[in-house]
Amino acid sequence: MALDLCLLRGIAVVLFVSGVSACQSRVQETTPTAAPLAATAAAVDRSAPTLEELKNATYRGVEEAGAPFALTNGRWEGKPYEPGGASAPSVSYVRDFRLVGDLNSDGAEEAVALLAGSTGGTGEMSYLAVVAREGGRLENIATAPVGDRVQVRHARIDGRLIVVDVVQAGENDAMCCPGDLVTRSWSLQPRGLEEGAPKKTGRLSVEVLAGAEWVLRAWAWDEPAPATPEVTLKLDGDRLAGNAGCNGYFGPVKTGAQPGDVTVGPLGATRKMCPEPAMTVETRYLEQLGGVRQIRFVAGQLALPYARKDGSFGAMLFDRRATQ
Repeated sequence: MALDLCLLRGIAVVLFVSGVSACQSRVQETTPTAAPLAATAAAVDRSAPTLEELKNATYRGVEEAGAPFALTNGRWEGKPYEPGGASAPSVSYVRDFRLVGDLNSDGAEEAVALLAGSTGGTGEMSYLAVVAREGGRLENIATAPVGDRVQVRHARIDGRLIVVDVVQAGENDAMCCPGDLVTRSWSLQPRGLEEGAPKKTGRLSVEVLAGAEWVLRAWAWDEPAPATPEVTLKLDGDRLAGNAGCNGYFGPVKTGAQPGDVTVGPLGATRKMCPEPAMTVETRYLEQLGGVRQIRFVAGQLALPYARKDGSFGAMLFDRRATQ
């Protein structure tokens, strides 16, 4: 006589010949398998936060804000210091800065944001903020100050280090006019971002443009330049040269008395005629380049402030393209 003894929860205790099939069927219907659990675990998103997410994340460790705060489209503004006053603390996401790398060797990549905090005065404090995706949520796991009015020339992840080339105030520099070229680095430790020993590499001058070709990305802070025709700039000895959109151009450039001060021109160019919009782009570019009086850097981009004919000011922005 065959015996089929199965517990109500689907676990077979005793199986004899003729009852095996029925019991197995009941076990398969009632016992969960490991596959759905594995699929659920695999579905957990551990990707690095996107730029859009970083511009709408919650941060802490920014002195100007005090308590944790949430950016909205890259901006947060606190209450005025005095009721009805115009001066208020604020924090902004700096341009489209974003670094990605596995900073703590946990197998998942973190993202590094660059924030600028202001109390309403002339100062602007920069911060690096590390953001990770933990349990499906974004977490600002570490924040470190970079400094007041520090310019970021170039930034990268090197192994587990955040490495940033900056322009910052030297021993005798006014805060308005930093001149020291310094390479700084931070590592992510359990207690937060820990900075290593900084290394001074020189002083800010026109020579900082050497070794790269710079591609125009914006006519002004909030006015993108067209992708075509491509406008370029490079340092060729003691002169600037490149493509202005149609023709090649060239002209002398000299370093001024203060860090970052330069004098450009007069500019010359070849005389080829091109269809629109190339000629309009070229005319505008050469006019603005001739009005450049400074070299600055913002979130890894080269910024060339220029004076307009009406007395107002703008700044062209360029991306760095390494030359072979």
